[in-house]
Amino acid sequence: MNLWLLAGRRFLRDWVGVASAVVVLAFIALAGASALGWIARDWSEEVAVSYAAPSFLAREVREVEREAASSVPQDDYGIADPLAAELAEIRSRLTDGAVAGAKASVLAFGADKWGRDVLKKAIKGTQTSLLVGFAAAGLATLLGTLFGALAGYYGRWVDDFFNWLYSVFTSIPYLLLVLAVAAVLGQKGILTVVLILGLTGWTGIFRLVRAEYLKHRVREYVLAADAVGASDLRRMFAHILPNVSHVVLVQLSLHVVLFIKSEVILSFLGFGVGVDTVSWGSMLAEAPSELILGMWWQIAAATSAMALAVTAFSLFTDAARDALDPRLQ
Repeated sequence: MNLWLLAGRRFLRDWVGVASAVVVLAFIALAGASALGWIARDWSEEVAVSYAAPSFLAREVREVEREAASSVPQDDYGIADPLAAELAEIRSRLTDGAVAGAKASVLAFGADKWGRDVLKKAIKGTQTSLLVGFAAAGLATLLGTLFGALAGYYGRWVDDFFNWLYSVFTSIPYLLLVLAVAAVLGQKGILTVVLILGLTGWTGIFRLVRAEYLKHRVREYVLAADAVGASDLRRMFAHILPNVSHVVLVQLSLHVVLFIKSEVILSFLGFGVGVDTVSWGSMLAEAPSELILGMWWQIAAATSAMALAVTAFSLFTDAARDALDPRLQ
């Protein structure tokens, strides 16, 4: 308990770590509010016209439309059309009355191709991406810790088996392994993405936990527990695991960042969440066709949210690792 108290005091002295923790908690609160339906519940509703501009660009858009309407087009023979201005005005009135009266022409951060609010999509995407990141990191941490504990504690043929399994997984490039598992599972969805990332991302945690168990299993407190009749499971998880928990927690935080980025890559490549679910990756997957038309606000919203979340998680992980490192106590 004193170790955790000292680690907490050391962490509070790091203002970068505290600031990043505040940002991380803000993202978690945002995702929780979205999951409970308090915000962004109607993200899929088509509330605006297609590619509605952000509100901070509304004036520029209106000026461009006004210049286009006031310009007098010419036919193929270079003769100006005397009715062009009147026809443009009538067309704009009909459009404003029939379409813009039912759907907004301007939103806070714009709309996508189907008129869905980009800001609400980014908030809902926060829920999906964080859920995938935490769930997949939890699964990978559980597998890596369990395998590393068994291999490091028992050794011999158990250690040989898990080392062989580790060698098989690490011999394949990570992206190719992820895509291969995604192709085998086939069906898209959040659970599928969690299984893909969790079942392929445990190797790094296994290596570190195995090394810690190899080091701790011969220490005095473990030998004393063996002398008083403690079982193997008790020595593994009641005595050794609390002393290596700082390694597990740091790896959990690191893998949250890794899996958030991996989910974005999978969704961008078409192996991620389904079409009825929005995430930062699915928003980025729509970017190529939008950028050709000059509609950049959806990719800006997704990349800004992802960059801020990943940076905050990375800084928080660095601060937590420095605070929990027993060599600095």
